[in-house]
Amino acid sequence: MDNLDRLARPEPSWEEDRAKNITFIVTEDCQLRCKYCYLVGKNPGRRMDLAVARQAVDYILRERALFAEPSVVWEFIGGEPLLEIDLIDRISDYIKLRLYETGHPWFDSYRFSLSTNGLMYGDPRVQRYIAKNRTHLSIGITIDGIREKHDLMRVFPDGRGSYDAVAAQLPLWLRQFPGAATKVTIAHDDLPYIKDSVLHLWGLGVQTVNINVVFENIWQPGDDALLEDQLLSLADAIVDRGLYRQYRCSLFDDTIGRPLDPAGDNQNWCGSGKMLAIGAQGEFYPCVRFAPHSMSRQAPRSVGNCRDGLDTNRLRPFLALTRLAQSPPQCVACQIASGCAWCQGLNYECSDTATIYQRATYICPMHKARVRANRYYWDRLRRKLGAGTC
Repeated sequence: MDNLDRLARPEPSWEEDRAKNITFIVTEDCQLRCKYCYLVGKNPGRRMDLAVARQAVDYILRERALFAEPSVVWEFIGGEPLLEIDLIDRISDYIKLRLYETGHPWFDSYRFSLSTNGLMYGDPRVQRYIAKNRTHLSIGITIDGIREKHDLMRVFPDGRGSYDAVAAQLPLWLRQFPGAATKVTIAHDDLPYIKDSVLHLWGLGVQTVNINVVFENIWQPGDDALLEDQLLSLADAIVDRGLYRQYRCSLFDDTIGRPLDPAGDNQNWCGSGKMLAIGAQGEFYPCVRFAPHSMSRQAPRSVGNCRDGLDTNRLRPFLALTRLAQSPPQCVACQIASGCAWCQGLNYECSDTATIYQRATYICPMHKARVRANRYYWDRLRRKLGAGTC
């Protein structure tokens, strides 16, 4: 069914599998204290200096053999990156200048990317930056769904919810980035709000809702049943109302829930080690989850710095990561293993011996619940579409 195939395929990202992802951790500060945030060491003290950023850019553009991808995504992250919008603006200008001066292949194939809590989106400085870089820019605003869910988790330091402040920015954002997606995180306490939150976000005009459950060890007995119940109800609403024609939710994916294919399913889940995160003092990390403000049990894990360059010996273990190398036998033999995710940084954080090769499997029951709900959803959708008409 051509229509079903179209609905089942996830939306590809820009230059998917072709772009190098390079992340500047411009600040470790944030206005919010989201209860599920993995950044356990938020602080106002560490911010990136422009000189550090320039040195990192010069090294990356000079070492074309190490950064040989045909395209690049320059990502700015925090904490909350828009707290440093002036710095981001100057870094972006420097990147564009150096791409031109060096005749770099990325000059015609780059993108700037930011994910923000949205609180500063309407700031005139942010709007000037958007206007200047609009044709090479992606911005995502994180809003968690209905007010009850959002304000349960995404709170100011004094405990106040941030829904009203964030929702006020959505109309401008969606006018400027009409195809933009939001990212929703699910933890134990907000499981009852999943269905209503997805429908609410679609109603606000956000056509693509990307959702993930937290990877940490926070799940309680019965949470998988709650997740499944919410997804079954959401599936009924999508199919009965024909919402699949216009909207997407990443929890429904027809590619998950199959046995592993030894020939094609042995890659690492994420890009840890293939991407590059740059800390405030110019340290290089395999991703932001290995930076100091992400760590509570283990030491940060650097793979070089902007002065001395990449340390290939420290980077090599990350490049050798595969699914089979880090998964326990029961995961390899699992009959619904495809699509079951993990976080490399959490694997390291939770490991017994500070290894990146010990996979954390706390989300196992939640993945199984998702697979059951997916089978229900796709079966209902196939029967409704029949001969392939939407």
